[in-house]
Amino acid sequence: MQDSSPKRKILVLATGGTIVCSETDSGLKPHYTVEKLLEVLKPATKRHVVRGKTVMNIDSSNMTPRNWLVIAQAIEEEYNSYDGFVITHGTDTMAYTASALSYLLEHLNKPVILTGSQYSLIDSRTDAVQNLNDALLFACEELRGVFIAFDGKLINGTRAIKTKTRSYDAFNSVNFPVVAVVKHNRIHYNRSVFRLFSRPDIQETEDNPPALKVCREIEDNIIVIKLFPGLNPSIFDYLGKQVKGIIIEGYGIGGVSSGILDLSSKVRQLTDAGLAVVVTTQCLEEGVDFNIYEVGKLLPLDKIIYAKDMNTEAIVPKLMWALARGKNPAEVKSLFETAVNGDIQDHPETYYYF
Repeated sequence: MQDSSPKRKILVLATGGTIVCSETDSGLKPHYTVEKLLEVLKPATKRHVVRGKTVMNIDSSNMTPRNWLVIAQAIEEEYNSYDGFVITHGTDTMAYTASALSYLLEHLNKPVILTGSQYSLIDSRTDAVQNLNDALLFACEELRGVFIAFDGKLINGTRAIKTKTRSYDAFNSVNFPVVAVVKHNRIHYNRSVFRLFSRPDIQETEDNPPALKVCREIEDNIIVIKLFPGLNPSIFDYLGKQVKGIIIEGYGIGGVSSGILDLSSKVRQLTDAGLAVVVTTQCLEEGVDFNIYEVGKLLPLDKIIYAKDMNTEAIVPKLMWALARGKNPAEVKSLFETAVNGDIQDHPETYYYF
């Protein structure tokens, strides 16, 4: 029986990564262009219209915030011509890019699916074929938002973390359920979060959804500091003169030392000087709460930015985005602490997990 569903128009945007690598004398290096990727997807072109465009061809270790803006602009240029987008990307910084696009693409009402592979598409062990086809499958759905499709899972773009360096199941969804899984080429959605990303729900409530708005500025003069026993507080005196924002990965539920190596007072000095200071945790799950331990309560709680249960891969681009938009520290704090695309959840008990 012939499939009568309308063909979807999907654009594949290639940015490089392991998926298009070939072996060189100096090691694996991005080589193949989007045409090679389209060969893998050729069977699917009988059901859909699939086109391709090479945006850049880099190892994702070389990805920069300026590259995020280029990718966002590439989507903007083709937005009205396609139903969905697949972005092929290296795995090492894919979670950062997925989060960044979640903030840069305001009022996004179509699916943007990032994918890649742990092995090159010409490697006999490759996972590129599965991941590409899964990404295309999701890109044809009535979804809105930015996601990562990898190893049969669809992960909210603001919640993905790469947790393995070699295995096929390289990505996990942290503090948020997996949005969907693919089994035998069929999609199974997690209904507890599906409404957040469903296009039909928006269309039912808004006759004319707002048009896509792309952020064109980003403030990348920030730094991430991971606390460790023995960290010299004077480092913050130097950083306070060099950067516009600092992300501190504290201990446990949000502990920052206040004893002999007094970091809490340095944080207060930074916030008093007008710097944006985000405090998060080194733990992957369950987020921060500064009202439990003394070492948390000693922080300038009215001025620091609460990362809540966000992951660092989302915190970094969100702070860059908020700094570019906020006119003063209070506005930056407000922008950052406002949930965007499920990056912050105050009531996780409402969700269930596969």
